[in-house]
Amino acid sequence: MRLGINLGYWGAGMDGDNLAVAQEADRLGYDVCWAAEAYGSDAPTVLAWVAAKTERIDVGSAIMQIPARQPAMTAMTAATLDSLTGGRFRLGLGVSGPQVSEGWYGVKFDKPLARTREYVEIVRKAMTRERLSYEGEHWTLPLPGGPGKPIKLTVHPQREHIPLYIAAIGPKNLEQTGEIADGALLIFPSAEHLEETALRPLRAGREKAGLTMDGFDVCPTLPLALGDDVTALADVFRPYTALYVGGMGSRKQNFYNRLAQRMGYEKEAAEIQDKYLAGDKTGAAAAVPHSLIDRTTLLGSVERIAERMTAYAEAGVTTLTLAPAGFTLDERVAALRAGVEAMERAGLA
Repeated sequence: MRLGINLGYWGAGMDGDNLAVAQEADRLGYDVCWAAEAYGSDAPTVLAWVAAKTERIDVGSAIMQIPARQPAMTAMTAATLDSLTGGRFRLGLGVSGPQVSEGWYGVKFDKPLARTREYVEIVRKAMTRERLSYEGEHWTLPLPGGPGKPIKLTVHPQREHIPLYIAAIGPKNLEQTGEIADGALLIFPSAEHLEETALRPLRAGREKAGLTMDGFDVCPTLPLALGDDVTALADVFRPYTALYVGGMGSRKQNFYNRLAQRMGYEKEAAEIQDKYLAGDKTGAAAAVPHSLIDRTTLLGSVERIAERMTAYAEAGVTTLTLAPAGFTLDERVAALRAGVEAMERAGLA
């Protein structure tokens, strides 16, 4: 099992620290550094900056938003970043959710699976540097009846095949991800529930494509917090968990709430959502079960974190991405180092 880090969103007041964290992860031998985007900082700019200031670590988008860019533009960005970084770029994609897709990007959130499949097909075809033509339900290239003609990508990526990941939560999206991608970006992963909530549909998708799980990167992100009081550490993540389970999406379309339900927290997920959508964010955070937080984070001593890492490795995780928690740079760097130490203690490094 390999280690990665996730810097989250740029522009949250810790930008200088984020770069220092990425550089320390590079020095410590972390495999990949991910950056996110939603409706603030964009991922490619951040990744270019991090790559220019590091030497070995891969940089990856977790995620680049599908509604934000035409697929040919994403292919251009991926090829450019792969060339500039000397083959250190990983392309992570996701459809976002209806509020961001329609509210920020002005793109209708309909048929997300079909849109994702077509998007990936166009991106991959463009990066082969063949002349680009495509006929689908959502994209047709060139546009019919006009002056457009098939064009090919002029920049040469460093590699013939840039690793492509998809952020997936629901069973159908996970199955399609197994079928068409090189890896899956997972959030709120529980080692105890990983088989039924992620690996089973991923495996089904791989089988549909005539493939096995060999070489497929199962890549969940987990916050890591170092300390002696596990209960106090878990309480730090109550607002974060409540935001996703309770408020990230509408009552009918909240993928994280459904995930919590599939993990056995049906009653609790409903209560968190009811309180959050009613404006009671404090009550929603208080309603988050300690066990839900503890199962989807890495908390406590190095020894305890090592035990949890072993559980994730045994469950089938191939790259464990850490979001090192802390209020200061020193705390976040300590969490990074604890991640490496825990891997070594668990015999996973």
